[in-house]
Amino acid sequence: MTRAVVIGATGHVGTYLVPRLVEAGYEVVAVSRGQAKPYLPNRAWDAVEQLAMDRAAMERDGGFGPAIRNLKAEVVIDMICFTLENAKHLTEALSGHVSHFLHTGTIWTHGFATVVPTLEETPKQPFGEYGTQKAAIESYLLEEARTKGFPATLIHPGHIVGPGWAPLNPAGHFNLAAFSTLARGETLVLPNFGLETVHHVHADDVAQMFMGAIANWRASTGESFHAVSSGALTLRGYAEAMSRWFGHEPKLEFLPYEKWAESQTPEDAKATWEHIARSPNCSIAKAIRLLGYQPRYTSLQAVQESVAWLMANGRIG
Repeated sequence: MTRAVVIGATGHVGTYLVPRLVEAGYEVVAVSRGQAKPYLPNRAWDAVEQLAMDRAAMERDGGFGPAIRNLKAEVVIDMICFTLENAKHLTEALSGHVSHFLHTGTIWTHGFATVVPTLEETPKQPFGEYGTQKAAIESYLLEEARTKGFPATLIHPGHIVGPGWAPLNPAGHFNLAAFSTLARGETLVLPNFGLETVHHVHADDVAQMFMGAIANWRASTGESFHAVSSGALTLRGYAEAMSRWFGHEPKLEFLPYEKWAESQTPEDAKATWEHIARSPNCSIAKAIRLLGYQPRYTSLQAVQESVAWLMANGRIG
């Protein structure tokens, strides 16, 4: 039985990935801080070895990489690495000791889009700490794969959604008031002309891509893949579709971003700027061709499942 370690196993994607691995016959070790439970229950977790590790503390004393290596897994999936330093620490510890290493990146490695849909190989212009660090990790891992044969694959999710947490909304931030406004049939004000894009993906579709990459390891090692839905949404199209889903004809207004931001909290305005400044619209053609990736959810279907859960739990009304 192939042994797989999932680091950050109880988060959004791990909720779906760990059961998929168990059901596929893997012996699974779930590593986390032990402070969170999966978003959805699944009996497959009964077969999982769960280990609590404080990654940050262990990385400070150099113990995290060796601890993961000592688990003697053929496959290691890292869901929660955010700096180049930490990526190097784990890679150096695992080099020569794993058959497949999968890193969770982000479509924010692209920064500003030029031609859309954006391909994985498009020259990147990342900005901001998160996107810049993730792009540096990607460059490092691909170079390790090319020059040293380190069996790395990078999966770059879009805006992950699923039952249990708030999706990125049509205003480009995470405040549930935007959905409540649409649910009541009231007017939602959007920045600019509402033509910037967001690109969601259901957490289970990200898990599906990890499984596809593992099953097609010869094709996936040394490569990066976008894990997104089949198509990005404009803010305007997103708002109109959600209005109709709530049973109302859309009522939208538009303001230049700076003027729009005056009526938002600083946190919401900043989140929207971070998203619309990038306006991701990513291709999945490579993942379809090499991994057989077929997302089960469109962006709207993924969001609507999440919003239905929020409504059922009294968080939108």
